Amino acid sequence: MSTRRHLRGAVRWLGFAGGAAAAGYATYAGVTWCRYGHPEPATGDDQDPLLDRFMPSYDVVERHRIRIGAPADITFDAATTMELFQSPLIRAIFKGRALILGAARAERPSRGLLAEVQALGWVVLAEIPGREIVVGAVTRPWEPNVIFRSLAPEAFLAFAESDYVKIAWTLRADPVGAGDSVFRTETRALATDPAARGKFRRYWALLSPGIIAIRWLSSAPLRAAAERRADQEVAAWRARHKAGV
Repeated sequence: MSTRRHLRGAVRWLGFAGGAAAAGYATYAGVTWCRYGHPEPATGDDQDPLLDRFMPSYDVVERHRIRIGAPADITFDAATTMELFQSPLIRAIFKGRALILGAARAERPSRGLLAEVQALGWVVLAEIPGREIVVGAVTRPWEPNVIFRSLAPEAFLAFAESDYVKIAWTLRADPVGAGDSVFRTETRALATDPAARGKFRRYWALLSPGIIAIRWLSSAPLRAAAERRADQEVAAWRARHKAGV
């Protein structure tokens, strides 16, 4: 009897937890739907003139930042070379999107972030070596097997072909003191016409939690990788100094 009682209790708890999660997700989707087209402007150090050159106005925006105990150039290099698909949770998010939209499964080789996105069609729009890079493409995110269409930097701002969404995002590392930095990433998206806006609004309300989760899931590995590299460089410098090199 005790085992059955425990099982019934576990089933009820799981049902409650599932219902709460579904309600929370529905609330998030509703809020995101209402906020669409009313992005919060950047203030203070989050302002990004380089990104503004290519997308001064936008329908949605996501900003994330994290302080890292490593110089900006090391943090930036770690960000451009991190391998997202090493994370089981990030792989699960992409598989979830494929299941929801009915996309074909694709094998993704293990390579650095910048190399990965460029292979998919994203283009470097501008960069400040060792500090920031702006990447962009036009696409139809709501399609199951999404294709990223490459545009030259000079054509990106003016692009207005119907039924597309323009997306630009950054990797940026700002120095803080002698050996620390703040890593920032910002994603902006702008639909080119009302039809695309309607499709993208539905897509964003439904699937943006996964996009945001990827940002958060990549933060801790990025910090660990950058700080490990910084420690290695300090150790190497001390070894050379001790050897009189």
